[in-house]
Amino acid sequence: MSSRPPIYLDHAATTPVRPEVLDAMTPFYGPRFGNPSSTHRWGREARAALDEARERVARCLGAAPDEICFTSGGTEADNLAVLGGWRILKAQGKKAVITSPIEHKAVLQAVHQAAKEGAEERLLQVQADGTVDLADAAAKIGAGDTALVSVMWINNETGVIQPIAELAQQTKAAGAVFHTDAVQAFGKVVVDAKAIPFDFVSVSGHKLGAPKGIGAFFIRRGTPLEPLFFGGSQDRGRRPGTENVAAAVGLARAMELAVEEREAHWSELQAMRDRLEAKLLERIPDAVVHGKGAKRAPHILNVSVPGTDSESLLMALDLQGVACSSGSACQSGSVTPSHVLSAMGVRTDIAAAAIRMSLGSLSTPADVDRVAELFPALIAKARGLSGVA
Repeated sequence: MSSRPPIYLDHAATTPVRPEVLDAMTPFYGPRFGNPSSTHRWGREARAALDEARERVARCLGAAPDEICFTSGGTEADNLAVLGGWRILKAQGKKAVITSPIEHKAVLQAVHQAAKEGAEERLLQVQADGTVDLADAAAKIGAGDTALVSVMWINNETGVIQPIAELAQQTKAAGAVFHTDAVQAFGKVVVDAKAIPFDFVSVSGHKLGAPKGIGAFFIRRGTPLEPLFFGGSQDRGRRPGTENVAAAVGLARAMELAVEEREAHWSELQAMRDRLEAKLLERIPDAVVHGKGAKRAPHILNVSVPGTDSESLLMALDLQGVACSSGSACQSGSVTPSHVLSAMGVRTDIAAAAIRMSLGSLSTPADVDRVAELFPALIAKARGLSGVA
């Protein structure tokens, strides 16, 4: 194990809770512990804090407070969008649920479930650079039987940014409902319900410096939605159960900070990502950067080195104190190559060598330089073990 300070390059998987967020949450684990459904003073105080948090989250999304539903995170919101939307829309006689093959499993598995319930699952074509083919999308979305379309804004493995405005416009022209998973996008791009006609948007707190277990789900006013589970009347019946006031307050603060810092944060992360990418390609000329030809988010670099495998390389990096991943943290332990890279047409052996390095609040230029210095020796060793020169 390395004796040098560890380097965390897995911010796309999760981020540390920001001190400002923790400070905002702390009173609600102590004296302000009330249930927001109670009518006494503790309950009223909790309700006021929850309502304020909802208003603040809404402002961050260009939405109205009644369009915001608090969830446990991205997976719940994605399921609520796909299944909650489909189960209402199928009564209108439209059967197609459309998505891309490079979505997070939370969307793909929800679409598979909708297919079991009678939906026609339709996948959009993805180009080699990782972007959805807009011509193919226009044909499939405009076929006349589309109920719902779900496309991720920023891919969690490659960082490729999808043409969400165009896809939303195509969907609305077809009279269908549009959802985007903005878990990696919020805080990197402007997510504004007034500017883009999406109907559902998923946001996750732990990608932004809020705690795990809290997220926001935007539901455009008037969009039909069936709840996934049942109980009390909380959140207008869309998501019953006692609300997590502390986490909602923390999410609101994290989202506000992300909006305030977005432009500066983009510039800082992009500079470090470009520096790391350039140094790696200089030292390892045959390395493959996935999504390189497309517009990408500034915090994700996904790279493969022929003649290596991601599992061995991740272990070697970990021994040197460097934490990164082979793709989505939700898919860790999978022995199959990334479904995202496979859909982009990446060769199986190259996909099996992919490493995702994601930058964030803990990252520094010195970290980037150290990782770039480590890579050549680790790659040479990995290639030696596999017999590749």
